[in-house]
Amino acid sequence: MPLPGLCNGRSVSDDFRVTYPKIELHVHLEGTVQPATLLEIARRNGVSLPASSEQELRALYRFKDFAHFIEVWLLVTSALRTADDFRRVLVEYAAEASAQGAVYVEGIFSPTQQFRRGIPYEVVFEGYCDGVEEARELYGVQVRLTPDLTRGGSPEESEHTVRHAARFRERGVVAVGLGGLEREFPAELYADAFRLALAEGLGSVPHAGEVVGPESIRSALDDLGAHRLRHGIRAIEDEGILRELADRGIVLDTCLVGNVCTGVVPAVELHPLPHLVRGGVVCSLSTDDPAMFDTSLEREYDLAASLGLEPRGFYEAGVAGALCDDETRAGLRRIGEDYDWNSIAGPPLAAEPAA
Repeated sequence: MPLPGLCNGRSVSDDFRVTYPKIELHVHLEGTVQPATLLEIARRNGVSLPASSEQELRALYRFKDFAHFIEVWLLVTSALRTADDFRRVLVEYAAEASAQGAVYVEGIFSPTQQFRRGIPYEVVFEGYCDGVEEARELYGVQVRLTPDLTRGGSPEESEHTVRHAARFRERGVVAVGLGGLEREFPAELYADAFRLALAEGLGSVPHAGEVVGPESIRSALDDLGAHRLRHGIRAIEDEGILRELADRGIVLDTCLVGNVCTGVVPAVELHPLPHLVRGGVVCSLSTDDPAMFDTSLEREYDLAASLGLEPRGFYEAGVAGALCDDETRAGLRRIGEDYDWNSIAGPPLAAEPAA
């Protein structure tokens, strides 16, 4: 069973502790939308939701399995319609992340789903890119964007996503990913789109090794030229893959709570993250879909500490895995070098409840 308090629909407190600096490489921006914001946006856009209160929305987030999560995620994203919606989503999450020490975030979004609802790619990209600028100005957080191609999408849809990603490179788009139903739509189906992305100078960050085993990781590396893997935790099932990831320094985006909430891992204490780290694999730590999974960066780090893992390693993994320019990476490295990591005495304590 999951640890008490996981995936139970509770809201996460806004009273975060700013402890040590953090880098987040894997967060779906559509999955950061808090219930109150979602209700407001849905009402304004005339979108009907099967819930009329924050409490009812949180009840929807009690996922049975990965397929159920995808179903609810699609429902939530259906409410987002305008450039201002997308801008707001990014800026609100930047405020939340910065309050927890985040200095750099790579945000994921899925433009194909919006395009299928009649929203032009330009509207989606413009909105999120406007949010990148506002987040930097308001909170000092460096945000980069890594839109996902959709598993099950047509070749034309995939090409549209890649070409728009390339068009918006100067506004913060650094890579493309691949998300959705991993088992039903294997990575090799999207090889042409990723070849185009690589030719355009974009990074490759597909989801792989989450629902499907090492064969998915192998395809992501060989067919998609992956620079980093989103999840990749099932590498532990193949010693050869595990050694290759370690030897090549391929960074994995690991998400403790999300893997439990979708049923990929039965419980946090059984998560393969410690095994991966012991095997020499470089692992960053992220929230995945924090509003849907009732988690936060602080919570992920607290849970990692309970597994015996230290925050400095995750920060350094974030520096290694970030797909930013050299100047930004150098700045991130300086932040890590200047911070007194020895000042962290043991695992971070849970925040005390407000009086």
